[in-house]
Amino acid sequence: QVQLVESGGGLVQSGGSLRLSCVASRNIFSIKAMGWYRQAPGKQRELVARITSGGSTNYADSVKGRFTISRDTAKKTVYLQMNSLKPEDTAVYYCNAYWSDIDYWGQGTQVTVSS
Repeated sequence: QVQLVESGGGLVQSGGSLRLSCVASRNIFSIKAMGWYRQAPGKQRELVARITSGGSTNYADSVKGRFTISRDTAKKTVYLQMNSLKPEDTAVYYCNAYWSDIDYWGQGTQVTVSS
């Protein structure tokens, strides 16, 4: 199993920045992929950014150039640096780990961007 604990959400003005953190309960090198998803009220959960065990990354078109996913394997932590935030980025952000053919999720952290 993999437990995930997110932190770093909050309220920020449009144009501001936040950094989300996700600490995993196991060595993240053993996890095939980790990522960040978000879900806004009334909308489906969507992929924001993803990083594989080999270090490859991919992003939703809506966040390219503004968000960066990274990891610190020693700390078993994946980060999402979010810059130039927009009101449409408001959502609950969830950390995801794909390990042993199972998706694991964190509890979510709220990000609210005011205009």
